[in-house]
Amino acid sequence: MRIFALLCLATLACTDFLKPGLQLQLPALLPVTSALSSPVFMTSPPGDTLRLFVVQQGGLVRVIRRDTLLATPFLDLTGKIASGGERGLLSIAFHPQYAANGRFYVYFTDTNGDIRIVRYLVSADSNVADSLSADTVLAVPHPGQSNHNGGQLQFGPDDKLYAGLGDGGGGGDPAGNGQDKHALLGKLLRLDVDGASGYTSPADNPFFSDTSGAPEIWAYGLRNPWRFSFDLLTGDLYIGDVGQGDWEEVDYAPSNAGRGRGVNYGWNVMEGKHCYPPGTTTCNQAGLTLPVLEYPHSLPGCSITGGYVYRGTLVTTLVGHYLFSDYCTHFVRSINSANGQVYNWTGLIDPGDNVSSFGQDGRGELYIVTLGGRLFRIVQTP
Repeated sequence: MRIFALLCLATLACTDFLKPGLQLQLPALLPVTSALSSPVFMTSPPGDTLRLFVVQQGGLVRVIRRDTLLATPFLDLTGKIASGGERGLLSIAFHPQYAANGRFYVYFTDTNGDIRIVRYLVSADSNVADSLSADTVLAVPHPGQSNHNGGQLQFGPDDKLYAGLGDGGGGGDPAGNGQDKHALLGKLLRLDVDGASGYTSPADNPFFSDTSGAPEIWAYGLRNPWRFSFDLLTGDLYIGDVGQGDWEEVDYAPSNAGRGRGVNYGWNVMEGKHCYPPGTTTCNQAGLTLPVLEYPHSLPGCSITGGYVYRGTLVTTLVGHYLFSDYCTHFVRSINSANGQVYNWTGLIDPGDNVSSFGQDGRGELYIVTLGGRLFRIVQTP
C-alpha cells in the first residue's frame, strides 16, 4: 500500500527514526565545493553526467565540471534582477531535448520584483549561454510584497514545463490568490514551451476550456511552493509548500491519478491539515487535497525545503525515499515510499547550514545546497 494512506504521516510525532544497526548502507555528505555565493538550486541537463549547474541568488549560474568550479559563469543576470530576501535568480530548467535544441529556462524576480520565466539558448561554447538569446516566456506581476515568489521550474515526465508560484506575499494571503483560480500566483502552472517563442497552455490543463480558471493553471491552493519535483521512476509529484506560522507540509500527487491535475491544496483555507487562521475550529474542506505529511514549527522548524525521491545508485538504502529539509534547522528527513515510514537522517546527513535546496544530477544522484555557499553530494558512508 502506498505511503499516503498511513495515518502516521499526519505529523512527525510517530517518526520511525533510523536505526543504523539495521541498515546495510548509510548515507554521508561528500563536499563538492564551498566557493559558491548564496546558491539556491542545482541541476544538470538531461543525460549530462559530467556537469552540475548551480543557481546563485545574486544572478549567476555557475558550472561545476568533474567537481571543479569553472571560473566563467554559464549565465550572468546580475543587472536584470532584484535580489535579497526571497527575491533573486531562483532556478533553472533544461529542456528535455536540450542536447539538440540548446534551450533552457530561468526563473527570477526582475528589477521591479515581478516574476519572469525566460528562455535562453546555449552558445557555441557548451559551458556558456548566449546572453542575447533571451525570450520571455511568462511575466507575472508581484506587487506590494517581496516574499512568496515561489521559484521552481521543472520539466515533468510529459515534457511540459511546470512552474511553482507563491501567493504574492504578506501574512495569510491578503490578496486571496491561493483560492483565486484566475490569478497565477499561489499556483502550479503547466506550460507547453515547444513553440518558436513564448508558450501555449496545453489542451489537457484543467481550465483550458473552463472559464472558471486560468488556462495555465495545473493545481492551486499553494502558499509558497519553493521546491517541487517529479519521481524519476514513477512520475509522482511532490511539493514542499512553505507554511505560515505553525505548519510545514509536503503535498503529493500520484502519476496514476493525473499528477494533481486541477487539485486544490487548500491554502488559505488550511495551513497543513489545520483550519486557517489558527483558532478556527471548523472550515469547509470540501474538494481540498490535504498534505501527506506535515510538521509543526515547534519541532522545531520554520520553512520546508522540498527535495527529490532518490533514484541514484550510490546509496541503496535511500532508494525510494523522498528527502526534504527545513531551512532553519537543516535537518534531513525522508518519507520511504515503499513502507510509509518517516526517517530522520540528520545524524548522518547534516550540512550544518541553512538548506536552500536539494539538487539532482544526470545520474539521479542527489545533492544538498546551503545558502552559505556549500554543495554536498549524498554518498555512501566510507
